[in-house]
Amino acid sequence: MRNFFQRQGKFRPLSKGDERSAEQQQIPEDLWVKCPKCGELLYSRELERNARVCPKCSHHFRLSARERISLLADSDSFQEWDSTVSPQDPLKFVDGQGPYDEKIVKTQKKTGETESLITGSARINGRPVVMVVAEFNFLGASMGSVWGEKMARAVERAVEERMPVLTVNASGGARMHEGLFSLMQMAKTIAAFHRLGENRLPHFSLLVDPCYGGVPASYATVADVMIAEPGALIGFAGQRVIEQVTRQKLPEGFQTAEFLLEHGMIDQIVDRGNLRDLISTLIDHYLGAPQGLGSYSANGLRSATELEQTVTVVDTPGPATTTTGGMS
Repeated sequence: MRNFFQRQGKFRPLSKGDERSAEQQQIPEDLWVKCPKCGELLYSRELERNARVCPKCSHHFRLSARERISLLADSDSFQEWDSTVSPQDPLKFVDGQGPYDEKIVKTQKKTGETESLITGSARINGRPVVMVVAEFNFLGASMGSVWGEKMARAVERAVEERMPVLTVNASGGARMHEGLFSLMQMAKTIAAFHRLGENRLPHFSLLVDPCYGGVPASYATVADVMIAEPGALIGFAGQRVIEQVTRQKLPEGFQTAEFLLEHGMIDQIVDRGNLRDLISTLIDHYLGAPQGLGSYSANGLRSATELEQTVTVVDTPGPATTTTGGMS
């Protein structure tokens, strides 16, 4: 009791007889995460449970492509397409960090992905949809020839199976390691989505931080509905480059999702937790399914012919009834 009221140090140095292992003595480096917006220290598990959104200031941390798919798609509904398609080195490109083909191999081992774009089919609240998701950790989600090929294949299958397309777009621009081959993907993806529109199927574009270069300059900003997460940076060239070229100070908040919404460049800013419900509502709205899943078949949407043959008959004062077949 003599030392009971004496101030003690916060940390007790380890004694020689301490039997704790080295692993028990070490604190994981990723146990706490500091929010870059409000500076709050966040418990990493709490942040994960909140879909990596700061509970204090609602700052949206970046997500990997696989995390995006888990967040948006129904459980176990995602079926990946073209996972074995891998980029090539047509120009035998070499920069200060070495050959391009070696960089591809290193990035594939680091990320576990074969390319910076993941495509496949999924369901969102029961609605079938084609998902195209960018992986920013793979060379900054730069758009190369394989990106364009996988995108075009996904849209073609969406047309065949009559499914809407959701693209989750994050990118640092075109992949200059492939030169003109990468720039050609802007026209290729635009042409693919033009075919989607001709078949009266919607494209929903979700712009996430950061989204720059050829992606927002092509298909990502010609969608039926353009959605963005709060605080996402979206543009063509970076702010520093623009200021150096124009020699002018850019306005506050320039290239943020809020700035683009204010100037009519996007349609809506949606918190991450509300994305699933919004996308499923948009699918119902664009594809004529006000009663939920009524207009969906086992393989996707009904064909345009089947929809035209569906006739709604209103009996007053009773409820509306729906019949299928030609009009008599």
